[in-house]
Amino acid sequence: MSNKSMQAIVINEYGGPEVLKVGTVERPLPEVDEVLVRIVYAAVIPLDYKIRNGWLQNVFPVTMPYTPGFYASGVIEEVGQSVTEFTPGDRIFGMIRGAYAEYGVAKAQELIKMPESLTFEDAATIKAGAEAAWKALFTEGELQAGQTVLLHAAAGGVGQFAVQLAKWKGATVIATASTSNLDFVKSLGADQVIDYTTTNFEEVVSEVDLVVDSVGGETETRSWAVLKKGGIFVSLTQAPSRENAHKHSVTAKFNTKFPAREDLQSLTELLAEGTIKAEVDSIFPLNQADKALEKSEARHGRGRILLMNTNSI
Repeated sequence: MSNKSMQAIVINEYGGPEVLKVGTVERPLPEVDEVLVRIVYAAVIPLDYKIRNGWLQNVFPVTMPYTPGFYASGVIEEVGQSVTEFTPGDRIFGMIRGAYAEYGVAKAQELIKMPESLTFEDAATIKAGAEAAWKALFTEGELQAGQTVLLHAAAGGVGQFAVQLAKWKGATVIATASTSNLDFVKSLGADQVIDYTTTNFEEVVSEVDLVVDSVGGETETRSWAVLKKGGIFVSLTQAPSRENAHKHSVTAKFNTKFPAREDLQSLTELLAEGTIKAEVDSIFPLNQADKALEKSEARHGRGRILLMNTNSI
């Protein structure tokens, strides 16, 4: 057993932001196929507060106490005996369970080395937003140059990447956003930005090839009619209505495929070379995880929210 300790966010019961506590816990030890990562930035995503609230107990059961967090960037501290692709000191990003902590362990295959030109802040947004955008547009949405896509919540952690990636692919991008984010979404390259607080998008949009929806509910219901026959609807929030898909002669998709590792490498290179950029809404120190999740749950952010391990900076 390790006698080294670390600071981590610990949750002992389901509830609101107040259940997140800063605690001193034992630093984890990597298994033979794992690495120990000194975390620099952890991404704050909606899944984190949904699990904390107890909304997803059947889908993501947790054993109390637990430390939240899924995606992070950091530095390899130690490698397991069978790990050959990483060495201590390597800069990496990827899936690290329990990322709201100073250190975390991860399977080696879940991590990717960072190019020298990629910052830790940007790297932390890749698995937490850019990968989902790639999946929705290309893996699921099959978007091609010359097609038209409607992107909902285009200023969010996924939407900001979806706008840029769709333009990079050569598509026409129609996006919805709130009044305060119109100029921001235009700056990302959207061809048309609709203020959803003043305009019903279905009244001004029609015959699109693809809809990517990260809102759900009424937004999904109103989106079917804007698709052309044979179009694709991709939901990032819930399994979309098969009945409505059949009614409108379109295809509905939800979380059935994931990008290949080669796709993720391509995405990383696009970010590292500046072809696409990551918008970080705000950065909170680890001991203010409760405030970070409050902001995430309010759902009015622009870009991704990060937690910073101040001892790694």
